Amino acid sequence: MAGRNRSRRGTGLVLAMLAMLPGCAALLPRERSVAERIAALPQAGLPLEQPVTIRWNPHLVPWIEASSDADLAFALGLVHGHLRGAQIALLRMVSRGRLAEIAGPLATEIDHALRILDFGGAAPEIERRWPPETRAFVSRFVAGLNHATLHGPRPPEYGLLGLRPEPYSPADILAIGRLAGTDINWLSYFSLLAERGQPGFARHWQRLREAGAGTARPAGEAEAALGALLQGLSRSGSNTLAIAPARSASGAAMLAADPHLGLSLPNLWLLAGMRSPSFHAVGMMIPGLPILGLGRNPDLAWGGTNLRAASSDLFDVGRLPPEAFAGREVTIRQRLWFAARRRARLSPQGPVVTDASLVPSRPGEAIALRWAGHEPGDEITALLRAARARSGAEFAASFAGFAVSPQNMLYADRQGHIGRVTAALLPSRAGFPAEDPVLDARDPAATAPWGRLQDATTLPRLADPAEGVLASANENPALWAKEPPPIGIFFSDGDRVARLRALALAKPKLTSADLAAIQADTVAPKAAVLAAGLLARLEALPGGAPEPGLLAPLRGWDGDYAAGSRAALVFELLLGQLVPALQPEAGGRGPETSWNFLTTFLLRDLDALPAARREAVLRAAVAGAAPLAARHRDWGSVHRLRAAHWLVNLPLLGRAFVLGDWPVGGSRETVMKTGHGLVTGRHEVSFGAMARQVSDLADPDANWFTLFGGQDGWLGSAAFADQLPLWRGRQGIRLPLRPATVAAEFPHVTVLRP
Repeated sequence: MAGRNRSRRGTGLVLAMLAMLPGCAALLPRERSVAERIAALPQAGLPLEQPVTIRWNPHLVPWIEASSDADLAFALGLVHGHLRGAQIALLRMVSRGRLAEIAGPLATEIDHALRILDFGGAAPEIERRWPPETRAFVSRFVAGLNHATLHGPRPPEYGLLGLRPEPYSPADILAIGRLAGTDINWLSYFSLLAERGQPGFARHWQRLREAGAGTARPAGEAEAALGALLQGLSRSGSNTLAIAPARSASGAAMLAADPHLGLSLPNLWLLAGMRSPSFHAVGMMIPGLPILGLGRNPDLAWGGTNLRAASSDLFDVGRLPPEAFAGREVTIRQRLWFAARRRARLSPQGPVVTDASLVPSRPGEAIALRWAGHEPGDEITALLRAARARSGAEFAASFAGFAVSPQNMLYADRQGHIGRVTAALLPSRAGFPAEDPVLDARDPAATAPWGRLQDATTLPRLADPAEGVLASANENPALWAKEPPPIGIFFSDGDRVARLRALALAKPKLTSADLAAIQADTVAPKAAVLAAGLLARLEALPGGAPEPGLLAPLRGWDGDYAAGSRAALVFELLLGQLVPALQPEAGGRGPETSWNFLTTFLLRDLDALPAARREAVLRAAVAGAAPLAARHRDWGSVHRLRAAHWLVNLPLLGRAFVLGDWPVGGSRETVMKTGHGLVTGRHEVSFGAMARQVSDLADPDANWFTLFGGQDGWLGSAAFADQLPLWRGRQGIRLPLRPATVAAEFPHVTVLRP
C-alpha cells in the first residue's frame, strides 16, 4: 500500500525529482546553428562499406544517398541518434519500464505496470522469424544508432535525467515499436475495471457501446500519468485522404495525411529522404525505428490512421488453477533509493495486469490482458516492404503479418489507383460482450478466437471507389466496408470523415493547395446540429431563452471552430456547464465527455428529464456560462496552442521550456483536430494534428511535409522549433525525389567515410 500511495502523488512529483538531478545543461542550453549541428555528427572512421552522402536542407532534414542498403540503414540510425538521442533514450526507458531509474521511487508503480505490459515480450520470436533482409537492415540501423549514442555529443537532457550512454539492441527497437503500437482501448478497459459491479454499470456499458465511445477516468494522478504515457506515445488518431486522377487537377492521384498525437516537443516524427539500391523514398519516421510510417516513393504515396480496433481482450483468470500461471519477480532500480521487487504473472491469456497497483480491480480479482502486440507479428518487415512497393497491389500485400497498432493504410499510386488496407492482427471474434467487457478465461468460446487470428490478407480492403475519393479518420469500418467482421467497439465519431469526404467532393478537380487547405479545416457539422438543438430547447422555455445576447451567436452557426468564432466559445462554455448536470448516473465517475457520447446522448438525456428539471438545468447552464463568456472574446482566446518541450512539466522551472502560446481553431472532431475536454475557460491543446504530408503523384518532387515544432531534438538548436511558423502558416517543406532537385534544395553536404 505504501508503494501505491507514493505513486498517487503523480507526475508533478516525478518531475520535481527530475529537477533535483545534477547536470542541468538542459535548463540553459547554448544556441547552436544548423551548421554546428551538422558538424557535430560523427563522420569519419565509421563501419561502412562505401562513403555515404547526406544532404541537409536549412531545416536540418537529411537526404541520405548510399551505395548499399546496409550503409543506408547505418546512416539512418546515426542520424536518428544524432537528432533525437534523448527522445529515443526516454522511449526505451518507458518501453522497458525503467522510469524509476530517472525519477526514483515516485515512478516505481508506473514501472511495475509497464513491466507487466511487457512491450518487448514478443521480441525474441519476432527476431527469430525475421527474413534475412529485415534482420540485416535492423542490425545496421542499430549499429548506427549505437555509434551516435556512444561516440556522438551527449544531449543536454542526459544530465538532467541522469542518463548514461547505453547501447541499443534490436529487442529495444522492437519494444519501442510495440510501445508506439499501444492499444488505445486500454485506457477505457482499465477505467471500466474500476466500475464493474457498481450500481448502474450495466447501463453505462450499454451506453458506451451505443455511442461507440471509450471512457477514461483514472482514479489518481499516477494512474493519469500512466495513461498519459500510453496515450501520448501511441498512434491513436489521424486523417488520410486519397484522391483518384479523375478528381485531381494534375491528372494524377494525390494523397494527404496528418497524424494526430501528443503536442509536445520534440515531435514524435522526424523527416528524412533516402536512396539506396532498394529504397528511394521520403517521409516521416518514428525516432528509433528504421521505417517510414507515412511517405512517398517514385511510384506510390501512403498514409494511415488508427483503426481503433480492439486488438486486446480482458479475461478473468482468477479461477484458473495455480499451475496455469508462470510467475517472475522483476527488479526495478530506483534512483537515489534501493531497488524494488515486484511480481509479474503470465496466464494462458496474457499478463495479469491487475497485479499492478495502478490497474483497478476488485479484491481478489485477477484480470489478464490478451493483446495482439504480444503475438509475433512483424510491423518492421511490413513497412520496409511498403516503402519499396511499386504499386497499390504490392503495397497492400506488404501488410501480411502487421500487428499493432491497427491501422487504416491508404495509398495512391502512379498508375492512378487509390485504395485502403486494414493492417492489423485481430482475433476472429463473433462479436463483443454485451454486458461485461471481461471474458471468462474458462470459456472456450471466449478464448478460441485468439487461436484464429486475422490479418491484412483477410480483413476488409477497398480499391478504386467510383467517386474517386477515399477518406479515413478513425471511423467505424461499417461506414465503408460491406459486412465487416467485428473489429472494434470504440471509434471516432463519423463527423470528421464525413467532413473530409464532403470537402474532397466539393470541387470537381483538386490541387495540392486544396488538400493543404482541407487539413486546416475547422468545421464540425454535428456541433452545428447540437447547438441548434440546444438553442431550440432554450427558446422553448417559458418566457423565451435566457440571456438572448449571449446566445445570439449560436443562431445560424455552421459549426466552424475558427479561432475568431464567438459562437464556438459560447457553445463550448454551455456544454461545460450542461454536461456535468445531465449525467448524475455517472455517480462519482464524472461525466462522459467524448464527442460520440455528446452527439448520441446530450439532447436525448435532456429531453428525458421532467420538464421542471430540464428547465432548471438549462437555465443554470446559461447562468453559469454567461460570466465565463464575458471574460473572453472568442474561441481562440481560450483555446490555445502551446509549443513547449516536454520538460515544461517541471515544477518552477517548466516555464523556461515554453516557446510560444497562440490562439488556435479546431476542436475534438474537426479535420484540424485540436483536442480538449469540457471548457470553463482558457486551456491548452494537448492532443491533435502534429504533422502533415501532401503528395501529388504527377511529380516526384511534389511532396510537402511539416512538423509541429522542428526536426532537431537538441535543445538550443536552430532547427528545434523552426517549423512552427510554417505550421501556423499552413506551409510545407518540399521533400523531392529527383536527385537534381535534392542537390539544389539540400545544400549542406556531409560525407560519412569508412
